[in-house]
Amino acid sequence: MLDSLPLLFPSDFPAIDRRRLQTLQINLGYRCNQSCRHCHVDAGPKRSESMSEETVEAVLAFLDRHPVRTLDITGGAPEMHPEFRRLVREGRRRGAEVIDRCNLTILSEPGHEDLGAFLADQGVRIIASLPCYLEENVDTQRGNGVFAASIAGLRQLNRLGYGVDGSALELDLVFNPQGPTLPPAQCALEADYRAVLGERYGIVFSRLLTITNMPVKRFGSLLQSTGQFADYMALLKGAYRAENLDAVMCRDLISVDWQGFVFDCDFNQMLGLGLERDTRRLHISEVDVDGLEGLRIRTAQHCYGCTAGQGSSCGGALA
Repeated sequence: MLDSLPLLFPSDFPAIDRRRLQTLQINLGYRCNQSCRHCHVDAGPKRSESMSEETVEAVLAFLDRHPVRTLDITGGAPEMHPEFRRLVREGRRRGAEVIDRCNLTILSEPGHEDLGAFLADQGVRIIASLPCYLEENVDTQRGNGVFAASIAGLRQLNRLGYGVDGSALELDLVFNPQGPTLPPAQCALEADYRAVLGERYGIVFSRLLTITNMPVKRFGSLLQSTGQFADYMALLKGAYRAENLDAVMCRDLISVDWQGFVFDCDFNQMLGLGLERDTRRLHISEVDVDGLEGLRIRTAQHCYGCTAGQGSSCGGALA
């Protein structure tokens, strides 16, 4: 795989500082039942990286020391981790909103048949990747049969009350572009998703989130191998909007990798750009929230992906 990191420096991205921590995002590992072309994690069935029980305990100890508003659990397919359900329960018990970054097809994998019911019982917010409402596009990006399995997963979640009017169970869908382009306007695309998924499949959902593909890991390597990396970076930089700087997710989020090391965001995690103390990588067991506030965020050229156009974050468009 071609490494994007050397192409992201030197950088002229504006300097930004951290605010008070609101969201703890943890990556339980890179094992996944899918291998998507746009994946910035390079996750897949053959990946073996997995958070240890000791590190899980360090995460829970951090939540005891520093309660956060949101516990955002991701991977890989985080549900494949043996400690996933305990983390969900413990996060909810501590009063945090818990988010599961779900690929939908995991709901039909052997051993996970009761996963949807568990998430509903715990009141977990599901953010589910569905990069298009057209079968051909989804299967091209994520693998043959993924669209059909995703629709089956969505129907299961709808039956449990997810995304249904009047229900407290939130089901958000995530759109990623098929290639090196910016996402279309989130509101207009959401209307298209609702129309097509509703009319063809009877699917309902809470909201659509559009996320820009980041030029790191698998997608960054694809851009380089096809000679599109420089053009894509020029597109991101040319669409920069300064007003998005105030809302980027790294302002009030930290991302924790499977080893427990801390980063400003999930994208920096994949690039190895971690938070440091005295030139040493900072571990979640050492983090003091008060000490984070006001720190300079580590940035590079890939950060233009979060500030281009309507903006992009793990919570969708910023503008």
